[in-house]
Amino acid sequence: MLSSDTTLGILLISQLCVGLIGNSSLFVSYIYSFFLRPHFKKLIDLVFMHLTVVNTLTLIFMLIPNIMSCFGVPNFLDDVGCKAVLFVFRVTRGLSICTTSIVSTFQVITITPINSKCAKWLKPKLSTWTFLSLFCSWLINLSIYAYMIKMVIAKANCTHAGNGYLHPYCQNRRFGNHNSGSFLSVILVHDLLFVAIMMWTSLSMLTFLYRHRKRAQHLHSPSLSSLPSPEHKATRSILSLVSCFVFIYWVNNSIALYGFYTQTKLARLEGINAILTTCYPTICPFLLMKNNKIILKFASSSSVLRMTCFQSALHG
Repeated sequence: MLSSDTTLGILLISQLCVGLIGNSSLFVSYIYSFFLRPHFKKLIDLVFMHLTVVNTLTLIFMLIPNIMSCFGVPNFLDDVGCKAVLFVFRVTRGLSICTTSIVSTFQVITITPINSKCAKWLKPKLSTWTFLSLFCSWLINLSIYAYMIKMVIAKANCTHAGNGYLHPYCQNRRFGNHNSGSFLSVILVHDLLFVAIMMWTSLSMLTFLYRHRKRAQHLHSPSLSSLPSPEHKATRSILSLVSCFVFIYWVNNSIALYGFYTQTKLARLEGINAILTTCYPTICPFLLMKNNKIILKFASSSSVLRMTCFQSALHG
């Protein structure tokens, strides 16, 4: 019978494989559309490509140390490794929050009627503002988490008491240091600001979809309500994405905060925290695939091929 650590390790490996396959497949589909199917290319696809890269790095730098820990690999990371791994992980996690909020804001501007004063001013500048937002997101997150380079060191012992991050191989340089609390406050302000943007844009998208549905019912047009436009399909997909993120964010942060302030660090809590932290990067590409023409076309072709092979085998 497998031990609980081994079972957790297998679960983390499965999550890593699923997440890498999903994100890499989506990334390849965007590359394919840019070079071979330019008529499928959209501005928001560049933001989605950025999100898949960020998700992939988050999965790798969060799950691999926890997998090694579950299988009992000692001293997997030294001081330099801890600084590099936690810095990259925290930056990519912060970029995931920023990029998701940029996606939701982009979609709100896209579906806003052109007769709106705000839309008239924003839509012509959408590409500029999108790239500027991504660039600023990198600057903000690199600036915030640069503090971790001097704050983090490798664990000398298996157990520690005091405030600090949940990680199997790394710890704060000085547990209980008041600077840790200040640093955590900065992270919370950063995260809550972008989560608030997501929630506001989600409410705006829901309002738009509700008004559109009421207008379709008023016009008594079944085609408007049963066959949504590509913009409406994209809006629903992004709403699912944001809802998934917000839910996982609150659950994950509740456990992370408990783990930060609890005096005795629990190894199993570190594994649970890793699973929750990487839930969104794992699920995200599959939510986006529902609206990706390249993947939908490939899936349709594969289904036809399988059906043809099945019929040939029956008649053969």
